[in-house]
Amino acid sequence: KDDRSRFWQLYGQVAEEHDSDFLERYSKDMDSILLFSGLFSTVSSSFIVAMESNLSPDPSDTTNALLTQLVQIGLGNFSEAGSTPEDPASTWSPTASVVRIQMIAYASLSMSLLAAFAAVLGKQW
Repeated sequence: KDDRSRFWQLYGQVAEEHDSDFLERYSKDMDSILLFSGLFSTVSSSFIVAMESNLSPDPSDTTNALLTQLVQIGLGNFSEAGSTPEDPASTWSPTASVVRIQMIAYASLSMSLLAAFAAVLGKQW
């Protein structure tokens, strides 16, 4: 009975050392993941904001079309001015490459935030 109690006492010490080393190592790893995902999310967000203007028509195109029509009316060229203003925004659509790039940027931001969320859950567990 004495040998068994020493065995379990020794086992408890070894297990406690192993568990504490394991938790310390993975806690540091999760800190690194949190730091990296935070920085990556910040950079990714700034790129998304910079590329957001590529998804909508340029408002100056509509202004230029309306000004051209006003000039034509002012010059008396009613036939060239047309009866309804031409709206360039109605025919505009973003290119496929811009849409793909935006999809990839949003997917990478989502994955980065998911990694940060998982690291926070791991640290609290």
